[in-house]
Amino acid sequence: QVQLVESGGGLVQPGGSLRLSCAASGFTFSSHGISCYLQSPGTERELVAVISSPGGITSYRDSVKGRFTISRDNAKNTMYLQMNSLRPEDTAVYYCQVVRIVSGTRYEYWGQGTQVTVSL
Repeated sequence: QVQLVESGGGLVQPGGSLRLSCAASGFTFSSHGISCYLQSPGTERELVAVISSPGGITSYRDSVKGRFTISRDNAKNTMYLQMNSLRPEDTAVYYCQVVRIVSGTRYEYWGQGTQVTVSL
């Protein structure tokens, strides 16, 4: 079955860096775009970044442009989110997501999330 497992979150000071990983299995990773979302307490999940496949075209929300970089390693079935110059407002649970279309039906799959806390 489809599995997405995030790792790499933690506590970091403002201005610091983290690299999140999303390891995928159960589907043809190289054929699917992968998205990263964040969710703060009391809010809905918000899109942070997307990377397509094939092609590796990326897109980011305005607040992270120039600071975050999404990438993928299709040989390792893994997506990465490099987060630099972190700010307290980046604090959230980060999730990866993949969408598959099977026999005309759309399926969304989510990882379990990883907590990122930016604080002194």
